[in-house]
Amino acid sequence: MTQPVEINFTATDPQKLAGHQGRVALILTSPEALPAELPAAARAAAARALASKAGQGLKPGQALELAFPAEMAAEALVLVMLPDGAQQAEARRAGAALGAKLGRSHTLVMAGEHPRAGDVALGLALRGYDFSVYQTRPVTEVASSGSALMPEAEGQQDNAVLSDAQTDDTPDQRDAPVSEKARVTFMVGDPEALAKSAQDAAAVAEGVFFTRDLVNEPANVLTTTDFADRLAAMQEIGLEVEVLDEDQLAQLGMRALLAVGQGSESPSRVVVMRWNGGGDEAPLALVGKGVVFDTGGISIKPAAGMEEMTMDMGGAGVVAGVMRTLALRRAKANVVGLVGLVENMPDGKAQRPGDIVKSMKGDTIEVINTDAEGRLVLADVLWYAQDQFQPKAVIDLATLTGAVIIALGHDNAGVFSNDDALAEDILAAARAEGEGAWRLPLGPSYDGLIKSRLADMKNTGGRAAGSITAAQFIQRFIKDGQPWAHIDIAGVTLPPAATDLAPHGATGWGVMTLDRLVRDRFETK
Repeated sequence: MTQPVEINFTATDPQKLAGHQGRVALILTSPEALPAELPAAARAAAARALASKAGQGLKPGQALELAFPAEMAAEALVLVMLPDGAQQAEARRAGAALGAKLGRSHTLVMAGEHPRAGDVALGLALRGYDFSVYQTRPVTEVASSGSALMPEAEGQQDNAVLSDAQTDDTPDQRDAPVSEKARVTFMVGDPEALAKSAQDAAAVAEGVFFTRDLVNEPANVLTTTDFADRLAAMQEIGLEVEVLDEDQLAQLGMRALLAVGQGSESPSRVVVMRWNGGGDEAPLALVGKGVVFDTGGISIKPAAGMEEMTMDMGGAGVVAGVMRTLALRRAKANVVGLVGLVENMPDGKAQRPGDIVKSMKGDTIEVINTDAEGRLVLADVLWYAQDQFQPKAVIDLATLTGAVIIALGHDNAGVFSNDDALAEDILAAARAEGEGAWRLPLGPSYDGLIKSRLADMKNTGGRAAGSITAAQFIQRFIKDGQPWAHIDIAGVTLPPAATDLAPHGATGWGVMTLDRLVRDRFETK
């Protein structure tokens, strides 16, 4: 998987500024805070830049860059404005301004005694992500060919061997060039204390990167089998992992989930990941939709934009990233993550509009549209999660509806819940981590839209209130008295442009929010 940039912390030594080769960044609490040890010519240039219109217009967290500063060996001097009283989001944006231009050099960040140095480091790590494993030519060559795939920041990635699902025309990660790895050194007042506190942040960054990698992978690589194998490999970091195959799913009665994948050559799977760090407490259950590619099935999608349906496993990706983070930071909580892995393809064996399937719960579902498949997957996995683990709360995540994008755009995920306290805790965690989320309603008045003439319910209620009727459908598979929340992440998983903390591509939205939720609500003190 893609690893976050290597970040080290060392004691402040301004004497190293002049001779550092690579990039030098100064975290400034004010325009007058330039270090006296900066060479005279570079100091004068920096002061002039800060006094300019551009410099005076710098907001907290924004940066101004001077190329090849005089009397310094550095290739660039970056001035980052961050007052002592800056907020967490501003500090992370400051780090992101540096992470977006890491290149392959060694970046020296002089943060001194700044109280937000840890947030700057996390922002740098998150924005420094680079998924360029399939680009076999140097970046300059890619740029000259007019490709739109040029990464916004060069970083590093491992060169993992592909799974057995690889075919002759599948790109081999082993053929990709090995980039020189970027390095970052933070000069701070107490490097030992900051390095210790940064360990949990490093676990979060790795979880986010794991999720981004999964979402960015093409579907000919990330098959259901490959996905399950990657999750099973997390046993190495302490997770208990169980993979249920199609025979086991059939014995359990997961006919709704199996119906979605019956038109694909890739076998359906359910993967259960357990982290037991909280003693005898009932677990929090996280459930993710993992449609590795969604053609829409027989109700096939338009061709334009269908290539982005590699991201329809985003909910499963978030669950996997959270479980990785919890294991890496040894969280004092019990959490079980369950993902339903399927591929929705049109085929002679694919389910049809008008089919009626029976869920694990026993309810029957009339399939009106085979492109409303994610809720069928969630129905069975949610019922299994409750039946098997009796969780204290259940949260499911899914790239479920285009309707949530119409409602909230790409800035907020839609949150639905039958429990006000759980919903507010999720929203509070999202606010704390700077990940947009907004609560949308549920109510019995929407049930009429999914009433079926032939079965217990139908799988879609049409265009009106599309994200709400989808959540209303899912709620039918939540047991009475079970605290539950559904998060529709269709708009935030793969937005059309870069965000503050992620280059263009997968964001990993939700890993930080759910990790924060576990810390604040479910972790034993």
